[in-house]
Amino acid sequence: MSVRVRFAPSPTGPLHMGGVRTALYNYLFARKHQGKFLLRIEDTDQNRFVPGAEEYIMESLKWCGIQWDEGPDNPGAYGPYRQSDRKVLYKDYILHLVNSGHAYYAFDTPEELEAMREKLSSDKSGNPQYDSNTRLEMKNSLTLSEKEVEERLAAGEPYVVRVKIPESEEVVINDLIRGKVSVDSGLLDDKVLFKSDGMPTYHLANVVDDHLMHVTHVIRGEEWLPSAPLHVLLYRFLGWEDSMPQFAHLPLLLKPDGHGKLSKRDGDRLGFPVFPLEWKDPETGDTAKGYRETGYFPEAFVNILALLGWNPGTEQELFSMDELIHAFSLDRVGKSGARFDPEKASWFKHRYIQEKPLEEISELFLVDLQKKGIEADMKTAKTVVALVRDRINFLHEIWDQADFFFSAPEQYDEKFAKKKWKEETSGLMLQLSEKLVEIENFSREHIEAGLESFMEEQDIGAGKLMPGLRLALVGAGRGPDLKEIMVVLGKEETVRRISKAVARLGGASK
Repeated sequence: MSVRVRFAPSPTGPLHMGGVRTALYNYLFARKHQGKFLLRIEDTDQNRFVPGAEEYIMESLKWCGIQWDEGPDNPGAYGPYRQSDRKVLYKDYILHLVNSGHAYYAFDTPEELEAMREKLSSDKSGNPQYDSNTRLEMKNSLTLSEKEVEERLAAGEPYVVRVKIPESEEVVINDLIRGKVSVDSGLLDDKVLFKSDGMPTYHLANVVDDHLMHVTHVIRGEEWLPSAPLHVLLYRFLGWEDSMPQFAHLPLLLKPDGHGKLSKRDGDRLGFPVFPLEWKDPETGDTAKGYRETGYFPEAFVNILALLGWNPGTEQELFSMDELIHAFSLDRVGKSGARFDPEKASWFKHRYIQEKPLEEISELFLVDLQKKGIEADMKTAKTVVALVRDRINFLHEIWDQADFFFSAPEQYDEKFAKKKWKEETSGLMLQLSEKLVEIENFSREHIEAGLESFMEEQDIGAGKLMPGLRLALVGAGRGPDLKEIMVVLGKEETVRRISKAVARLGGASK
């Protein structure tokens, strides 16, 4: 059978970068094996549903270049791809489990459940959970008569259906990343599979859906490893053991210090995003920044995620999506948690800005200029970007490094002026203006020749002339090569800025 994998997020909030990595690994695995990648929205928990979350998930994956073959907006032969739309499918399977003795109705109230847990905790007689040790003391179809169960169901009394976990059995998961994992069933609780509102829990729904959608490999986060024994048992109870998918549980994404799972709080505290796109909470109105809005290219973000848990086995660090597909394999995914390093993420961001074609960066810069109401052509944008791109990590930093190309300074750096604009600087600048006016071809070569000639005539070095000239043109002691700046500004604007600086600064260092 051909490979079929799925990414099955819950629309309970924004998609964490750990979730994007799970989707990415599924996508890479599918493409590597010429298989299919499915997107399934697991919205069984309607109480936690967040408006806009599903759309956010889909937009995030598309921004990353992770395109699904089948999904809510692109249905295949095994839809629907939203669990709330599959509601009618699950009832038959839950009835099969009940009738075969692998599940049972439970009518316990929240107060009765809490009392049971408190008793177990105070007695220290076992895990405070609903399991093989406690179920015969509770109010369920194992302790009630068949008639009473039917009456309660007919009366519409609230209930859940719980799985009946075997009392003492070794449950084995052959994990593609972790190898053989064995769990004593006596440690497991009788999880809820179905609620009286007609909705299944994740445990039942994901097993049924994976089977009906012919999923061959379940690649998901490590946090689902404790649930894997239950899922293995459900495949057996439903008679699907022979077609059970292979499991692969990915390592956690860890905080920068390596201690604990990476969270939004860590990003807020240390100043980096943990979401692919900006997210505005529909209830609180709070906004969390995303990698896209922070200025990352999607390719850089994908590259960062790919190497958080997977080792290509080579020294290569920059990968295109096609290269990732070719190189990826689950046997090179580690078991231990992967520490997120914000500085390494910044390194990727910088490298991708340097590696991107100049024209592509320039087009994005032109859009930014237009938003600021500044008119410029592609030639100017390309020239400016070429001069400053080695100084930036984010796209928005182009403007920070290049604003003076498009607007003359209105203020001059006081510290720099005090240090570099001497009493004689104004006179030198006025004489230099006269020299610059004489240059007919205002090219870099002719400007350089003109400056050297002027310094020879005045018997001064570059240190006497160039800082003052930079202050006049830029307003501060920053920016690329002055001659390149002058070429972009042109002769008229260069001379105008010098005159303006002389008028403003005069004998500034007095």
